[in-house]
Amino acid sequence: MIRFDGVSKQYPDGTTAVDDLSLEAPTGQITVLVGPSGCGKTTTLRMVNRMIEPTSGAISLDDQDTGSMDPAQLRRGMGYVIQAAGLFPHRTVIDNIGTVPRLLGWDRPRTQTRSMELLERVGLDSSYAHRYPSQLSGGQQQRVGVARALAADPPVMLMDEPFSAVDPVVREQLQDLILELQADLGKTVLFVTHDIDEAIKLGDQVAVLRVGGHLAQVADPAYLLSHPFDDFVADFVGRDRGYRALGFVAAPDLPVYKEITVDLGSSAEHAKAATTDAWLLVVDSERHPLGWVEPARLTSAIERGSLARGGTVARSNGPLRNLLDAALSSPSRRGVVVDASGALRGTVRGHEVLTAIEQSERPPEIDEVVA
Repeated sequence: MIRFDGVSKQYPDGTTAVDDLSLEAPTGQITVLVGPSGCGKTTTLRMVNRMIEPTSGAISLDDQDTGSMDPAQLRRGMGYVIQAAGLFPHRTVIDNIGTVPRLLGWDRPRTQTRSMELLERVGLDSSYAHRYPSQLSGGQQQRVGVARALAADPPVMLMDEPFSAVDPVVREQLQDLILELQADLGKTVLFVTHDIDEAIKLGDQVAVLRVGGHLAQVADPAYLLSHPFDDFVADFVGRDRGYRALGFVAAPDLPVYKEITVDLGSSAEHAKAATTDAWLLVVDSERHPLGWVEPARLTSAIERGSLARGGTVARSNGPLRNLLDAALSSPSRRGVVVDASGALRGTVRGHEVLTAIEQSERPPEIDEVVA
């Protein structure tokens, strides 16, 4: 557990970056610090590993005051991932990953074995081991950065806006990677971001900071979305917070209707004969949905690769929000539902999803901590 007890940071010019912060980051959970620019998120993070020293207050790690610990030893016991990966440009990928183990005195065979294990763990082929950072994409560099932070198996991970410099698709992939790793490893993670969607997706708890380093509210994502403490939190979380809160509501047992489909190789004549509907769902040989198409345009659409994906494909055991997304974003207004393998189960109707939303219970109220 990381605990902040009345921690403040003032600079010589009189600027207060963090003001009387009291907060706990529970063991084995992801705590996300989020807020506008100038709210002290990065300062708070860097005070944990003493890259910045607090002006007052105390920070403890598993009940040990970090102020009494050797800074170098403290940092070697924590994983640290930053925005631009921070890889050493003159070292290969495998040598970058092995940086902390070498500092801890591991021998070369053990270090290389661990580095290769982690390379695979973060989704990179072994062929990347002897490349240099300049030969990697931004997303690949960040994967190496995560592997390096995990190399010595530290109990604590500090992550300072690690995915803000990559495109949205890669960012989502990296977020999914962190969730997969966390499910296996159970690290105590302090994660900084300015993106509330990222905070909601990753955080077991989310701490919203105001400008000047004041804690506005800390709660689990579902509670934060449904019970913002004040107008500042409500505005920062966003006006669509009610819609996003549906991401924490399990989908009810809605009727799933059989959908008439055509195989990828079907002809336009076959498609016209299959349905009188304006839209037809195309599937592959394993019944994975590929997209919607107007029957008369099936052949040309396949040739051009222009099937209308129709937004979200919802899993039957997923959240209520995904079912609504699927129905609203589909050109047919029928939401596509798949099973755990990605095979088509059928479709849902938007009005039935809305009825389920009206009947759904709000997330249970819990105690919250506010400043």
